[in-house]
Amino acid sequence: MANEETKKQKLGFTIIKNDPTDGHKGFGIGSLSLENVSPVIIDILEKNAFIDIGAMHAKSEVERGIKFTTDRADSEGGKPYWLVWVTIDFKEDGPYFAGVTACEMVVNREKRRGYKILADHVNKMDKSMKRKIIVEHMDDTSKKVLAEFLKSHNIEMWNNSNEQLRKDLAVE
Repeated sequence: MANEETKKQKLGFTIIKNDPTDGHKGFGIGSLSLENVSPVIIDILEKNAFIDIGAMHAKSEVERGIKFTTDRADSEGGKPYWLVWVTIDFKEDGPYFAGVTACEMVVNREKRRGYKILADHVNKMDKSMKRKIIVEHMDDTSKKVLAEFLKSHNIEMWNNSNEQLRKDLAVE
């Protein structure tokens, strides 16, 4: 069963159905839906990008078993990652990458400690859902990895996306 789930996650952007009115009435009706948001993790050292839906609840493979703090010293010597919130929307031309925002994360497996600012992760997810592009603070190598990942996922969605996304991820 676990293998099937893993295979499904690797097929592409997973759309999480999050209907606040499904199953109960009252609380939560009208709240923002996370339906079209996918977390993409970039392993900076390996120059690799992958989707891990567990990141929606801070339970990605990278984050499991790690105690996170806001003190960089706690995770010193750890591996750097970007958590990129990718929001997909639709327009006349078809689907496109509407919101793309990146958050920093460092994980030291040996110490079982990590660095991230949870408020930044939540705020960046919110900004992605509001169709913002915030990637200019990423290193050039990671920008290139992300651009290639998005293009390889769906070149039409890449081409339909806002010019700002292509410009902000362009590396000289």
